[in-house]
Amino acid sequence: MAEIAKIIRIIGQSPTSFAEATKVAVQEASKTVRDIHGAHVVEMSAVVENEQITLFRTTVDIAFGVER
Repeated sequence: MAEIAKIIRIIGQSPTSFAEATKVAVQEASKTVRDIHGAHVVEMSAVVENEQITLFRTTVDIAFGVER
């Protein structure tokens, strides 16, 4: 791990599960961020329509090494 890390906060969503929403968040972040070391789920929420969950959302802090 790098000596210095930076954290960004992103939101992932999935119609399947909270776990899938988190996976989507990390996958999307990895498209533009290198050297990801960890992910921390800060918050979970869901969209409910007709008394059914239709969308799972996770707010995720992504930690990555700072390049010098």
